Amino acid sequence: MTAEMPIALGPSPARREALAGRIRLLVAVTITYNVIEAIVAITAGTMASSTALIGFGLDSVIEVSSAAAVAWQFSAADPAVREAREQRTLRIISVSFFALAAYVGVDAVRALTGSGAAERSISGIVIAALSLAIMPFLSAAQRRAGRELGSASAVADSKQTLLCTYLSAVLLIGLVLNATLGWSWADPIAALAIAAIAIKEGHDAWRGKGCCAPTATAVPAVDAETGACGCHTGCDCCD
Repeated sequence: MTAEMPIALGPSPARREALAGRIRLLVAVTITYNVIEAIVAITAGTMASSTALIGFGLDSVIEVSSAAAVAWQFSAADPAVREAREQRTLRIISVSFFALAAYVGVDAVRALTGSGAAERSISGIVIAALSLAIMPFLSAAQRRAGRELGSASAVADSKQTLLCTYLSAVLLIGLVLNATLGWSWADPIAALAIAAIAIKEGHDAWRGKGCCAPTATAVPAVDAETGACGCHTGCDCCD
């Protein structure tokens, strides 16, 4: 007798449409917030001669490009068209990660070698604190929806949003230390670590790692290639 194979069923068509609609809404909110964040950060950074604030604002611009790529993917009503756009969207997200890593890395090295002391910026501290409070929730919500839907691009974009959270924390610490103690070296040191994380996430997005699309086919319960949920090794859906 042949042992029965458990069936791994993905979301129903109605549920998939609901998840796609949720991702579209989250992406729209992310784009809107990041446009405002970019304007405030770049303006405040220019006024305070703060390369960290300007870099944070440019990161917001990259965030917008990443979110716009996902919005373009999920603008298609046909699920088959959305699936066909997945790889191209992942490439766009991957390139945005690499661009962010390059800018943050160069900016951090330049700050460490002495590119001029920045003035304190209250508006910069406020926008960094707001981003630190808002971004984790947007990232978590999109990541959950992307995992359930099986969209690697949505999961990758949620990681881009989560990276913005880390940058917000780095920026906030740097701005506060600069404003209170005059420690200008804390921000670029932490920024180098963020650049390393961005490179890893860009590499994962380029390879398509992030989430396995659920299927309605029979899969082994547990083996070397799949887990209990039917995902292949290296996917985040089962994490």
